[in-house]
Amino acid sequence: MEDLNYIFDVELVQSSILRKLPEVEHEREVAIFDLLEKNKFKLTGDKTPIGPYKLRLSFKDGNVIFLVSNKKNEFIKNVALSIKPFRSLIKDYFLVCESYYDAIKTMSPKQIEAIDMGRRSLHNEGAEILKDRMSNHIEIDNSTARRFFTLLCVLQIRG
Repeated sequence: MEDLNYIFDVELVQSSILRKLPEVEHEREVAIFDLLEKNKFKLTGDKTPIGPYKLRLSFKDGNVIFLVSNKKNEFIKNVALSIKPFRSLIKDYFLVCESYYDAIKTMSPKQIEAIDMGRRSLHNEGAEILKDRMSNHIEIDNSTARRFFTLLCVLQIRG
């Protein structure tokens, strides 16, 4: 039997998300593409319809809102996830990423690898927090959590 617990489409509610520089818009598109390429996404709870699912993502009052619907675009569930627990982690992640890109230009492979290990560690931490905070409503695997954290970070880029 085919596993239908996945996301087939992600839509960003543009009215809640500021338009950014073309480079940032491209990063968003890549993050969404990566998420859609391979994901495991299952709503939890009794009598919850199986997927595949469509997500509409928006921001409101410091939360990212996941509006979940089915292939027929029928509403299933609304899940709000507070951004607050991620703010300092995302800030640290961006700082390490910036250090990594600077290091590529001048540092030895060993130094670059050390910075990249720190970046991956922060990324994993963010994915784990995201997975944990969503677990009452949505079940995702580690890879999907990492892709969601990437998307969350990209959506927080100023510019």
